[in-house]
Amino acid sequence: MKKLTTAIALCLAVGPALAEDKIVVEFGYPYSHLFDVTYEKILPKFYEQHPNIEIKMRATYESYEDGTNTILREAVAGTLPDVTMQGLNRQAILVEKGIAKSLEPFIAKEADFAKDGYHKAMLDLGTFEGDVYGLPFSISLPVGYYNMETMAKAGYDETNLPTTWAEVIEACGKLKEAGVENPMFWGWNITGNWFLQALMWSQDKPTVMGTDFTLDEPEGLTALNTMKDLFRGCEMQNLEWKAALASFSAGEIGMMYWSTSAVGAVERAMDGFTLVTNEYPGITADGPMGLPAGGNSALLVSTSEDPAELEAAWAWLKFITSGEGAADVARTTGYMPPNQAANEIILKDFYDENPAKATAVRQLPLLRDWQAYPGDNGLAATQVIYDGIEGIVTGEYDDMEELQQELSEEVQDLLPSGS
Repeated sequence: MKKLTTAIALCLAVGPALAEDKIVVEFGYPYSHLFDVTYEKILPKFYEQHPNIEIKMRATYESYEDGTNTILREAVAGTLPDVTMQGLNRQAILVEKGIAKSLEPFIAKEADFAKDGYHKAMLDLGTFEGDVYGLPFSISLPVGYYNMETMAKAGYDETNLPTTWAEVIEACGKLKEAGVENPMFWGWNITGNWFLQALMWSQDKPTVMGTDFTLDEPEGLTALNTMKDLFRGCEMQNLEWKAALASFSAGEIGMMYWSTSAVGAVERAMDGFTLVTNEYPGITADGPMGLPAGGNSALLVSTSEDPAELEAAWAWLKFITSGEGAADVARTTGYMPPNQAANEIILKDFYDENPAKATAVRQLPLLRDWQAYPGDNGLAATQVIYDGIEGIVTGEYDDMEELQQELSEEVQDLLPSGS
């Protein structure tokens, strides 16, 4: 971060009229297709309150994994931004390596800052040894997306949408009979093995306990078999995730199971159909017992020692995670704001008027941790699991007990000892 004179600031301006001397806060965030429109809404409001601060957006991260790798590289190179958005499950490594700074000194100086205003499961993921390092920016949960005109071809309306994965497979068969070439996409390739964790939490089973990867337990085999049944029963195409979102938005897929985060993007892109979202199906008729909290968190990673520059970075971090800044997350995406002020006051009527974005709110009682794989090899473990699940999609793996053993051993070898 640095202070810019008017002449230099003119080249970087993204806000209102410039003051003689501005403090520039460099900011990195993921998923431009989701969040660009969000920050376009937030920035004018921020500049109105902080005319002496300039926000310089860095090139967006392709994914949460890319965001973490980028920050790790920049820490070595000495080119860190001031504030970074990281996946909820990727904060620990930045704290452990001393890259992220504790926010407690800044919080302590805030007269009206209440930690209990944030959703606890989200705030807990950014709290380490009693100190808050990351403030949650957005909450997502997995939901079902339905093209109702396509679903009607197979006899479905809002009253009889699938509530279990067996019913999803049944619906795929009916849609195929009705001439729908690609009836369903299930987001196995979403960041951080999120959908594997969704199947595990659906059975009230964490994917990681301490340093133990629990896929070797019965719930793990159930999760793998559920994926196999879905992929085979629905003849699901192995689409890259951006292609899957585009295909659904174009009306080519009847059912999509994905993060609620994409509702806004789908609504802006969809072509001539009625979108309905509904609760995430369960393995049994009782529904999921839990679901992982997706989303991201804002961390202070500035290397500046100038108190004024650090205060400017804090002002931005605080603004985007509370009040109107957080409310704009819901208005422009399908994410839910992380704090009660935005959900209960600013957005009081919002969800009544935007039912497609309300499904995840109804599922909030199911909120569970989005778990990280501990140690320095967490990203490598994520990739091993990704490759294994893709092998189910492509048909490379057919024996789920064999795959369970293979994945369990390979991932456990990557985790710290002591399990």
